[in-house]
Amino acid sequence: MSPLATPDPSAAPALRLAIVGAGPAGLVLALHAAQALPQASITLFDARPLERDVSGDPRTLALSLGSVQLLQRLKVWPAELAQPILQVHVSQAPPTLSHPLFGASQQPEVRINAAEQGVPQLGAVLAYGQLVAPLQAAWQARVDAEPQRLASRFGAPVAAIKPLPSGVEIDAGIAEPFDMAVIAEGGVFAEQARKALAHDYEQNAWVGSVTLPEHSPAGVAYERFTRNGPLALLPLRGTPEAPRRAALVWCMPKAEDDVAELSDAQRLAVINSLLPDGAGPLRAISPLKCFALGLNAERTLVQGRSIRIGNAAQTLHPVAGQGLNLGLRDAYALVDALRRKEADIDAALKSVEWQRAPDRWSMIAATDFLARSFAWRWPGLPLARGLGLAALQALPPLKRAIARQMMFGRR
Repeated sequence: MSPLATPDPSAAPALRLAIVGAGPAGLVLALHAAQALPQASITLFDARPLERDVSGDPRTLALSLGSVQLLQRLKVWPAELAQPILQVHVSQAPPTLSHPLFGASQQPEVRINAAEQGVPQLGAVLAYGQLVAPLQAAWQARVDAEPQRLASRFGAPVAAIKPLPSGVEIDAGIAEPFDMAVIAEGGVFAEQARKALAHDYEQNAWVGSVTLPEHSPAGVAYERFTRNGPLALLPLRGTPEAPRRAALVWCMPKAEDDVAELSDAQRLAVINSLLPDGAGPLRAISPLKCFALGLNAERTLVQGRSIRIGNAAQTLHPVAGQGLNLGLRDAYALVDALRRKEADIDAALKSVEWQRAPDRWSMIAATDFLARSFAWRWPGLPLARGLGLAALQALPPLKRAIARQMMFGRR
């Protein structure tokens, strides 16, 4: 990573960069670009007012080890707020057929441990506000330190991005020209305009938090493949009142979704019946929020001098928990390409398009296949899915390759 440098205020910027969207991907991009591209002029746009407090946003973020390492290098990782993931346990709930490959437990499962992979953690979990607040504070500190080249336009929704012969024009009340624009404003599937590749999975995700038994092992993430869809528990940092907590992601087909009609006690009973041994029984559950699930992706990241990253480029099913991690890898690759290509912006954008394709399309294909498969009711499908999990557990080199991809993306 390039060392910090103080640019000459009188020199013309080598790059005038606009970033639209101050979520995690946009803020990480802005901070990384400010550090690695010391001659660039960077302006960050977002519709939300700067004074709005985002620290209390409870939405859960699951970050891979590669994402954690990037934030650590930028010196913005709130380690004291995050819960490291030390083990991932993926299994399939009954009914499923038995098979010798399933072992003594007769339960198809995969366990991936940080220690086995030779890393301190596989990733980490924290709340959206716990990450965005320090990112935004760090960015504003950079802006205050270098106002001649860095700027924030909070409370300025971007109405249009217009192509120019050698750049773009950003209309956020006042039209401003830039050499290029990065669109990092994503949102959720239900609120997005449909992109080139769009599919409504006709599934809901119910999200919230749960209290685990105090004897539960710390740092274990569970993903349970059920007949109706994946059920995930992501470990959260404990509190004095609840030493063992987890974020819940509970996916259900809309046609069979009666979660809204259930009481908290009934919800707990249903979830406990689906969890593997050792994960429960859950003690308490928070109010749940419901989100529609779908695939919404662009075929290409680049259009002229504009590039999309994160959810603005691809909104995925949460079955693999890789949406934000893809966005952060997009951001890192873009800054690295701009640094290497220097003044050749078009070459840098073309480089990012090709470089990110394997990681991006493999994750789109994998999550889309898994999401669609939960709607299939084919005879033998549970056995096939179980055999896949058992084979992965029985083949350490394959499990190691999958673990590396989940931690660092496809390289």
